[in-house]
Amino acid sequence: MELHNLNDIAAFVSSVNAGSFTAAAKQLGLTRSAVGKSIVRLEARLQVRLLNRTTRSLSMTDEGQILYERCVGVLQDLDDVEDALAFRRSTPSGRLRISLPVALGRLHVLQHIECCLNDWPSLSVDITFSDRLVDLIDEGFDLAMRIGPPKEDSRLLTRTVAYQQMITCASPKYLAEHDEPKTPEDLSEHQCLHFVSGGRLLPWNFRVNGSSVPVTHGGRLQMDSAESLHQSAIAGLGIATLPSYVVNDDLRSGKLVQLLVGYAEAAEPIRVIYPSKRHLSPKIRLFIDKLVEAWSPRPPWEQQPVKGTTSRAKNPNGMKFS
Repeated sequence: MELHNLNDIAAFVSSVNAGSFTAAAKQLGLTRSAVGKSIVRLEARLQVRLLNRTTRSLSMTDEGQILYERCVGVLQDLDDVEDALAFRRSTPSGRLRISLPVALGRLHVLQHIECCLNDWPSLSVDITFSDRLVDLIDEGFDLAMRIGPPKEDSRLLTRTVAYQQMITCASPKYLAEHDEPKTPEDLSEHQCLHFVSGGRLLPWNFRVNGSSVPVTHGGRLQMDSAESLHQSAIAGLGIATLPSYVVNDDLRSGKLVQLLVGYAEAAEPIRVIYPSKRHLSPKIRLFIDKLVEAWSPRPPWEQQPVKGTTSRAKNPNGMKFS
C-alpha cells in the first residue's frame, strides 16, 4: 500500500470519529482542505461515495460504513505494533487524547499534565474538558477520568486514583443572615445552589438512617458549572454541595463552612478509565502511574487538614425524613 493511501484512510476514519473535516484536520495537524482532498481521493480510487456531506454534518453511506469498520481495525493494529515497539524504550511519545471533568480537570489534573509535558518532550496532549460521559472507543480517546463507581464495560479498564467527598457548605456571610440547617429537612427553608445537567437539577444525596436520600430544593440560582456554583457560595448567595477538590481550600481558609457533616454520604472513587488493548502504550501506562504517584497517599486537595469546620449535629436515630 502506498503511504498516501494510508494517510487517506486515516483522514477518513478521523473525519467519521470527529464528525467534521475541520475537527479531523485539527486532530491530524492538517488543513481542512487537505482532509477533504484525502476523502475525495479515496472515493475516486474506490469508485464509491463514502460520506454524505452537508454544511453542518457528515454521515456515512453503506459503503462508507463497511470501509470504516474494516479500517478502524487496521489502524488499531498499526497502533498496537507501534505501542509494542515503544515499550522497548518505555518513553511516552505521540499524542495522548484525554477527556476530563471540567472542575477536576482544570483545578487539579491540568497541573499534572503540565509536569508530564515538561518531563516527556516527545509527548503531546489533546484535552477535552466536559462533564459529559464520552464514549472512549467511538470518540477515539486514550483515557478519561470519571467520578463514582465503575459501570460494566468489557472494552474498558479502570483504576482508582483518589476519592472525593461531596461537601455541603455555605459562606459565613450567608450563615450570619440565615439560620444554620441542622438536618437535610431544613434545606427547604434555604437558597440551595444546585448543579444543572441536561436541563434538570441534580439532587444532593444525604445519609439518613442508613439510607441514601436525595434532596432537591432549588433556589433562585442554578447553573451547569461547579466552579461558578463555588464562587456563588463564597459570595453568600446560598448553600451548595460541591466536591472536596473544589472547596477544601476555602474550608481551610474560612471562606466556606461545612454543614450537615453527620449526614454526608461516603466518599466516591475518582477513576481513570482507558480502552482494554493487547498492548498498553507507555504514554497511557506512565501517565497513569505518574498520576497515582503524585496523588499518593493523598490527592493535592487533601494534603493539608481542613480547619475551621464547626461541630454539626449527628444523624439522630429514628429520625423521619419526608
